[in-house]
Amino acid sequence: MTAVLQAQGLGKRYGRRWALTDCTLDIPAGHVVGLVGPNGAGKTTLLNLAVGQLPPTSGDIEVLGGSPADGPAQLAKVGYVAQDTPTYAGLSVADHLRLGARLNPGWDDALAHERIAGLGLDPARRAAKLSGGQRAQLALTLGVAKRPELLILDEPVAALDPLARREFLQSLMEAVAEHEFSVVLSSHLVADLERVCDYLVVLVDSRIQVAGEVEELLATHHRLTGPRRDPKTLPAGQQVISAGHTDRQTTLLVRTDDPIHDPAWTVGQVSLEDLVLAYMSRQAETDRGDRPALEVQR
Repeated sequence: MTAVLQAQGLGKRYGRRWALTDCTLDIPAGHVVGLVGPNGAGKTTLLNLAVGQLPPTSGDIEVLGGSPADGPAQLAKVGYVAQDTPTYAGLSVADHLRLGARLNPGWDDALAHERIAGLGLDPARRAAKLSGGQRAQLALTLGVAKRPELLILDEPVAALDPLARREFLQSLMEAVAEHEFSVVLSSHLVADLERVCDYLVVLVDSRIQVAGEVEELLATHHRLTGPRRDPKTLPAGQQVISAGHTDRQTTLLVRTDDPIHDPAWTVGQVSLEDLVLAYMSRQAETDRGDRPALEVQR
């Protein structure tokens, strides 16, 4: 099966600042991928590179086996909902569907109208008069009705209230189940990722920190609690992701494929939130003056 996204040494520089550095990824198809990291980490830059809106400064990127935006056939494979779920304020819902039909050769008009009716949206209503949640659902409808192989969503629900976010994500998962396309979803809301994603990519300070299937990542990361000790004394196969100490106790989050036999440790499971925050804390330790802009909302 063709990979959704492959990047090798990918980088993007704006003047002297690198927004993305040495990004190497190989994401298989058939997943709902959560791309998470603090604000300014490079998430939007990576997605803009993936849809061909930006050229890379270094390295290479392929999406669904081709170069991003390389001709009509490649463009037809990828749906994209940018930040703030952009719609045209002066156009009606029906106008948006007509525009989608004109711009996309694979457009599924029946699907588009079925979704709009199911959402209770008035086709004659202008986008400027819709709520934030309704505009997000309209933008998702445009992306799904394109019938893409891959749908890329950049922070699509960050500005929505909790109920609207839940409805949007439920609608997204229903569409994925019915039409079987892959998704890359950028978010800094961990609760959203827990609800919908089965593959995780953590991007911090313009670099990929970890990537893999959520089930496998949770199975290979553990919280160790025991008497205070230097993390450097752990076996070579136990990678320390984060460490905390009191006068008498050490708490570590480690990654390992091997069983942990040391009886001094109490071994606990980690949540997706624990895992994400542990990888992001590396940036915080580098610069304690800046706190990661990650929101854990329920």
